[in-house]
Amino acid sequence: MELKKIRMGIVGAGTWGQTHASIYAEHICADPVAICDSREERAREIADKYGIGKVYTDYHSLAADPDVDAVAIVTPDFAHADIAVAMANAGKDILIEKPLATTREDIERICKAVRENHVRCMVDLHNRWNPPFNTAKQEVESGKLGTPYTGYIRHSDVKWVATDMLSWASRSSILWFLGSHSLDTLRWIFQDEVKRVYAVKRKGILEEMGVDTDDIYLTTIEFEHGGIAHMENGWITPNGNTNVNDYKFSVLCTKGMINMDLSSHNLIQEVTEEKASTPDILVSNRVFDRCKGLSYESIRDFIDRLVDGREFRVSMEDARRTAIAILAIMESAEKGMPVEVHYD
Repeated sequence: MELKKIRMGIVGAGTWGQTHASIYAEHICADPVAICDSREERAREIADKYGIGKVYTDYHSLAADPDVDAVAIVTPDFAHADIAVAMANAGKDILIEKPLATTREDIERICKAVRENHVRCMVDLHNRWNPPFNTAKQEVESGKLGTPYTGYIRHSDVKWVATDMLSWASRSSILWFLGSHSLDTLRWIFQDEVKRVYAVKRKGILEEMGVDTDDIYLTTIEFEHGGIAHMENGWITPNGNTNVNDYKFSVLCTKGMINMDLSSHNLIQEVTEEKASTPDILVSNRVFDRCKGLSYESIRDFIDRLVDGREFRVSMEDARRTAIAILAIMESAEKGMPVEVHYD
């Protein structure tokens, strides 16, 4: 029996676009057939490396390609909507790197296009594939810990991410870049929806370094069934931190609790004459030159679900509600007061 092959197109030829190409090239049920980027030279470089036959500089041309079954949108977060709508209108299934979109109008435009064209859409909120969090989810669902009562998550980055890694950080927010993962994780673990948020933020450190964006958000979250959580997201952790991420999590349930330290764990440490570091063994690590981290597994899972037809592990509604709640957090920080989250 011949295996079904999903013919993948990729929009965005940055570092993560290359990651998508690598994963599709090694997946037994995927075939990267097209890549698009306004920088043709960069797109062609990735195409040559992974045997991708078609290179486009206009995503409309890729959308019109009948040889493409599904498309990964790997562009900056504020540039998702027009591309996603074009792909949905062309009948392509879609994987969107988080978040779904960064305005309510764009969120609804994408959802409307997906529904009307009867295509499938998944947003890469990949923390659900993170082994410690996935284990925590299983333990909470077993019932032995009782009901989630309070939670805390800190998911922050060192300054380098905003100053050097992302050329577009000033057009985005740490809430979109990491907060979307944090909030999706809380919704998933609590198995509940956000009812009300109260957030405060600070700005100044990155602004002085030439990046016009907020430094940090501290958010209190109230869930519909009474659970409460605190969420901390910033990208001003000192660059000398042993890991790019500063990642902590805890959930207190009515009969037990779970605690995690994901960025300064005691599993592995590397020390040189210059510094100590904690190598990544969870997010984007490689084993025998193959992508093995959690942020790769979610991309593979997209292909798997297109092949077997089962539901995505992150539904479009999950992504929509997470993005809308993030917008409410931003509104709260601007107004300096609690904001009710309205999903409709």
